[in-house]
Amino acid sequence: MEPGEFIQITTTTASLEEAQMITRALLEKRLAAATHIESGVSSSYWWKGEIREAAEWRCTVKTRSEHYERVEAEIIQLHSYETPAIQAFALTAGSARYLEWMGAEASGRASASPRQ
Repeated sequence: MEPGEFIQITTTTASLEEAQMITRALLEKRLAAATHIESGVSSSYWWKGEIREAAEWRCTVKTRSEHYERVEAEIIQLHSYETPAIQAFALTAGSARYLEWMGAEASGRASASPRQ
């Protein structure tokens, strides 16, 4: 496994429940090896001609580069925002064992039953 084969995708949501729903769907479809959800994100942004501020939850998805389009489509489908922020960052380095694990877990093929 090479580092360039992997990315981290981030998005923010309006609630913990929405973040959990999105990350759970990605995990169940094996489009992610792991996800992180962080609270306490304070966002300020332009929206429809006005400056807005919001408390949000940041979701980080750890996956293979080849899954970007499917992950993006899944986030857009499940997200409550009209225009969710979806950004991908390439992993330029990582421990061999971790990358091997990511490659195996983010297979892109949903299993019949979740692993215990």
